[in-house]
Amino acid sequence: MKNVTINDVAHEANVSKSTVSHYLNGHFTKMGPETRERIARAVRKLDYSPNHIAKSLKNKRTMTIGVIVANILHNFSTRVIRSIEDFAHGHGYHVIVCNTDNSSDKEADYIRMLMAKQVDGLVVIPTAKNEALFMELAEKGYPVVFVDRYIENVPIQAHMLDNRVSVMMAFDHLSERGHREIGFLTEPVEAIVARQERYDAYLELCGSYGIRPIPIQVKKEGMVPALDQSAAQGSLPESLIVANDLALFELLKMAKQRDILVPEELSIISIDDIEFADFFNPGITVIAQPAVEIGTAAVSALFEMMNGSKNASGIERFQPYLIERESVKQYEGQ
Repeated sequence: MKNVTINDVAHEANVSKSTVSHYLNGHFTKMGPETRERIARAVRKLDYSPNHIAKSLKNKRTMTIGVIVANILHNFSTRVIRSIEDFAHGHGYHVIVCNTDNSSDKEADYIRMLMAKQVDGLVVIPTAKNEALFMELAEKGYPVVFVDRYIENVPIQAHMLDNRVSVMMAFDHLSERGHREIGFLTEPVEAIVARQERYDAYLELCGSYGIRPIPIQVKKEGMVPALDQSAAQGSLPESLIVANDLALFELLKMAKQRDILVPEELSIISIDDIEFADFFNPGITVIAQPAVEIGTAAVSALFEMMNGSKNASGIERFQPYLIERESVKQYEGQ
């Protein structure tokens, strides 16, 4: 079988060899989306595979990137990883995925391991306690981007949800349907930026609406017993904003064990969409975040850095959107 060359791809896509080379190396600044799609189709059709060994020797690259996530069980993390892997694979790169369980020690170990493997860049959902390590990477100009979180005063670009808007959308949705008792279920905030922003927004909105805050902060493993006790004591609020998908799992476990009717006895709205939310009976109303868009933006920014652009800083916020299902009760007259 004839080896497919970069010239073959260029001919198939009706572009120059240099344009194909720019595409394969992630240089997109002067390339329109239609051109990118033509090249991608040509690569797939011809089953083109660059010579990674020769390329890495020439460019002094390993053609790998590292992805470090705080909790791989989160649906958000899974979708972000998938979007990063899709983008990287399309550009001839491999991805090494590491899970820290929100442990700063594991995070530091994985960073050292990935650096020893000479990965060309890092996408990280960071913990809060490795400021010095990330500052060192930033000062050296090593390509690294954050997803879902940022670290104060560390000049590394972060790509994340507008958490305040997501809680506001959930609060407004419940309020518009007549709810005046709105609780907030979350794992302990523990300096985790996304949790802190959502929790702070909830408290702020309670004040704005003149509603008594009913926060429930408890570790995931203790969530079912804590919620069960609240239900037994009659102190469970009539509606709950749930901070993420893992907390939602625990809440639904408790509701099933106690035969609590949703939404007749408990209205639920969760931040983050999950696959089963539409199939649960009733379907769970959610404030979804564009995880694929966030992951793609982050890895695209990383590739620009790896290809010579100056490391960026600041926060890029992405807007949530409401997916209305049947888990929120509508009060009469509202």
